[in-house]
Amino acid sequence: MIGIINLSSILEKLGLLAVTAAVVSSALIVELRPFLVRYALARPNTRSSHRKPTPQGGGIAVIGATTAAAVCAFFFIPDLVDDSRQLAFVFASVVGLAVVGVTDDIHPMEALPRLLLQAAAVAIVVAALPSELRIVPTVPWWIERACILVGALWFVNLVNFMDGIDWMTVAEVVPVAGGLTLFGLMGALPRDAIVVAIALGGAMIGFAPFNRPVARLFLGDVGSLPIGLLLAWLLILLAGGGHLAAALLLPLYYLADATITLLRRLVRGEPIMRAHRSHFYQRAMDGGHNVYRIVGGVFGINIMLVGLAAVTILSASSTVHVIAVAAGSAIVGTLLWHFDRPCR
Repeated sequence: MIGIINLSSILEKLGLLAVTAAVVSSALIVELRPFLVRYALARPNTRSSHRKPTPQGGGIAVIGATTAAAVCAFFFIPDLVDDSRQLAFVFASVVGLAVVGVTDDIHPMEALPRLLLQAAAVAIVVAALPSELRIVPTVPWWIERACILVGALWFVNLVNFMDGIDWMTVAEVVPVAGGLTLFGLMGALPRDAIVVAIALGGAMIGFAPFNRPVARLFLGDVGSLPIGLLLAWLLILLAGGGHLAAALLLPLYYLADATITLLRRLVRGEPIMRAHRSHFYQRAMDGGHNVYRIVGGVFGINIMLVGLAAVTILSASSTVHVIAVAAGSAIVGTLLWHFDRPCR
């Protein structure tokens, strides 16, 4: 737990980082948008939720602002950075994944090379984790690392899959990043992770006005893929710090929607690598639900999940953890059930 004496100073520095990331993100979007309109226009198709050609690539600003804020912390607030080496590997992978994303946004790539490049970026982040980090100590180290690699790769892709309507990623990332920042202040994460979480949250807030329904700009793969990698890294650190229940609860809506949808498609024999409109939030749109109600529901559920995750961090009781995860699963399941039914 961070000492009370230092808390005021740390909060001031983190607030400055968040504001810096938000301002840089907004400023970059204003400068980049004319270029994106010309070269990265997403045109509507049968799987789209938008009706007019809309530029994509706002993730360049979000990732650029997050990276800039982290670099500023390294140089100007060094007391907030504990492991600069790990941070350097993480952001090198994030930038590399952003390059893969922007390439795919402009000239769509084949599924296999895209997946291999994603796996390489995730592997670098996993390799940079502290060797002593363990989530389930009873499992052999190499098996656990292999599972972390596969899980992180899936998480990167599911964040990409879930970025399908205006404000959806904002409604997910802002509360999750806020929860991670809070948990870091409670001692559940290293300071490096707090810096990344607050910077990412600030950058997404700077992006939010441009993605407000009806959006004038989309994140694109250049944003959703590296955002997924950053969140995966933060959640791995949280789970490795002894807070597995909290790490499961925070992204539970995204995990449930994407994973259940994938399993449904596998059962039906549908090609899982092909774009589709069968996620719960997409079916809600097709069923007549208003986009504000959809993203508002996701945002509200995420606030509840942050609260439940906080309970698990404050309590060492396994019973409390099981009850919290069960409660989180129930409220997420209720929202998915609501999305799966036509609006009356």
